[in-house]
Amino acid sequence: KGKLLIKLRDRDIWLQEGEFVIIPKGIDHLPIADEEAHVILLEPKTTLNTGNTQNERTVTNLEQI
Repeated sequence: KGKLLIKLRDRDIWLQEGEFVIIPKGIDHLPIADEEAHVILLEPKTTLNTGNTQNERTVTNLEQI
């Protein structure tokens, strides 16, 4: 549901409903949704939501399915 903008250092990627993208490990990216967007995020269990930076936005106990 919805659409999502993913900003990379060299370009922007717009994702529409039903589309997907694979962001390689180590690539800086910033997902932005102006309105609600439903997403499925698949990544290794050890990946922090803030990448290799720990700050006030870092979540360590994420819900897992």
